[in-house]
Amino acid sequence: MKKCLLAPIAAALLVACNDSQSPVTSASAPPPAPAVQAEPAKAAEAPDEDFRYVIDRFADIQVLAYPVPGFEALSARQKELLYYLHQAAYAGRDIMWDQNYRHNLRIRRTLEAVVRNYPGDRNTEAFGQFMTYAKQVWFANGIHHHYSTLKFQPEFSEQDLAGFVTAVAEAGDLPLREGQDVAGLISELTPILFDPAIAPKKVNTAADVDKVAASAVNFYGEDVTEQEVRDFYAAQSADDGDQPVSHGLNSRLVKNADGELQEQVWKVGGLYGEAIAQIVVWLNKAIAVAENDRQRKALELLVKYYETGDLHTFDEYSIAWVEDSDSRIDVVNGFIEVYNDPIAYRGSFESVVSFRDEQTSKRIAAIGAQAQWFEDNSPIMDEHKRANVKGILGKAITVVAESGDASPSTPIGINLPNANWIRAEHGSKSVNLSNIVSAYNAVPSKALHEFAWDEAEIERGEKYKVVTGALHTDMHEVIGHASGKINPGVGTPKETLKQYASTLEEGRADLVALYYMMDPKLVELGVMPNMEAGQSEYDGYIRNGIMTQLYRLKPGELIEEAHMRNRAMVARWAMDMGKDNNVIERRVREGKTYFVINDYAALRDIFGQQLRELQRIKSEGDFEAIQHLVENYGTQVDPALHAEVLERFAKLDVAPYKGFVNPYLEPVVEDGKIVDVTISYPQTFEEQMLYYAEHYSFLPNENG
Repeated sequence: MKKCLLAPIAAALLVACNDSQSPVTSASAPPPAPAVQAEPAKAAEAPDEDFRYVIDRFADIQVLAYPVPGFEALSARQKELLYYLHQAAYAGRDIMWDQNYRHNLRIRRTLEAVVRNYPGDRNTEAFGQFMTYAKQVWFANGIHHHYSTLKFQPEFSEQDLAGFVTAVAEAGDLPLREGQDVAGLISELTPILFDPAIAPKKVNTAADVDKVAASAVNFYGEDVTEQEVRDFYAAQSADDGDQPVSHGLNSRLVKNADGELQEQVWKVGGLYGEAIAQIVVWLNKAIAVAENDRQRKALELLVKYYETGDLHTFDEYSIAWVEDSDSRIDVVNGFIEVYNDPIAYRGSFESVVSFRDEQTSKRIAAIGAQAQWFEDNSPIMDEHKRANVKGILGKAITVVAESGDASPSTPIGINLPNANWIRAEHGSKSVNLSNIVSAYNAVPSKALHEFAWDEAEIERGEKYKVVTGALHTDMHEVIGHASGKINPGVGTPKETLKQYASTLEEGRADLVALYYMMDPKLVELGVMPNMEAGQSEYDGYIRNGIMTQLYRLKPGELIEEAHMRNRAMVARWAMDMGKDNNVIERRVREGKTYFVINDYAALRDIFGQQLRELQRIKSEGDFEAIQHLVENYGTQVDPALHAEVLERFAKLDVAPYKGFVNPYLEPVVEDGKIVDVTISYPQTFEEQMLYYAEHYSFLPNENG
């Protein structure tokens, strides 16, 4: 799925993307847009003043909870379906941990044994540092940062670790190998955790390295090279035709005893089979209470895919899923996004369980119904436009559960499926995670007041941030990812644009949103109150892309995460393109730097030119062009500006990253049947992580 993450510094801007699901008619002949006047102000629900949003704060993380408005109004059968789907989501949780790094499960279980059983003084500085590290690992689904992908460096000592682990030896919870004693476990894990040279980065997409060999992610055997992978899949895809399967999406590529490459397929009876079998158990229960035949068919195909590992079946499932436009309950479950693969073949496990937010979906439906108009009026070349934009199902969803790559750090928008041919022939689903967005908005931001130039800019930002944040996400997902086409004979972006494919796609979708954010069409449709709201979104995007998102980096780091790269690329490139006319001006006042837009109309024109070029690059597969843009505008960091940003944010005391705990769903059973499902929340982040470890640990410590 094309996934949108919350823009950095978790607040002043809501810029995102991800998957969707909601009924929208074909855009080939758009019907009149439904009246949704004043709906923009309800783009995200008003915060519930009685709800406890903030759960924890540690390191660079703030952990929140999200309410689930509308859950009680669902039928008992719908709640039962959600319960089964949420169990299927968590059943696959261990998979993501092992995918992220081959030692993660053993490390996690060691840390959890200490957290549960340590009998010593928990108020010491060293144990406090240990708990911070454990929470960082929980949040990232492994020992590498969820965003930078750099390995965490513990602040406690090797001796501290040895003492903590030794102290819990008698509890019997430690993940010892056969014949291994506690000292052996400590000796094994110590260099992995403390040596900065071992697995330093989960995903390394630098242009001058073997990206497979340099990445710690557990998608490839240790002796497999990048070129071998590319050659392997080039041979497999040679005869694909115009409906290629997503080669490599659901397997690990290793060498056998004879040195030949082979795939270890993730399926029942295959790699990760123990967890996948549990997923299937709960999906089969969900099938029995499906809302309708289309939903039932999609779930049955998902089960078949998990049982066989057949990627043709996955495509059949994806088509059936897109065609289910009537069901209120929906689920994303599978190996979906390829951001964690440095060369974009393998999908990380994730699941998002939800039901349609009927009220907010009206706004998205109004946008989706005009998809052909947006395509026809796009500034891209005519030969790159789609003549018939197929079935974009746009809606807002209320999240009930998230797992794997979607949790604790969650997207705020989704667009699926990823296969370009399915999107072109069958359409796509685009969703805004409305209750997640509302939860973000419930926690006030301090960054706007610090980094905006004047009171007018601050006032615009405060007045319109909820409306424009949600609208940007909608446009990015519903129109952005669904727009444009690849020239005949040109390969898929992961083949032609390689490590830059994700950055280009997110930048392209952002630019679609940005270009139309200053178009009167959105006011005409009733989804944006006025053009000043569009100016506010431009303010925030430029401010964030050039400056404030740098807070997520440590001194000396480059920008490497795809979403951060795309925002930096677009904003800095725009400033460069408009420099002769001073479209975006860098100003300094009292030693503080600001970036101010002097001409919004000119900036919109620049965004249109950028969109035209990025679509050309994608359509033609121009690797050299996207490499130039990403490496020159999207990757490099001005060290002086970076230092200033870090200093200014330090005074604000805000966490650059946010994520969520999930609610607990508990069935109410009478006479052997589920008659209701209740919702409750963990009191602490630690509580939920230990609960998951107890109830959803289905994989062995080592896999494959």
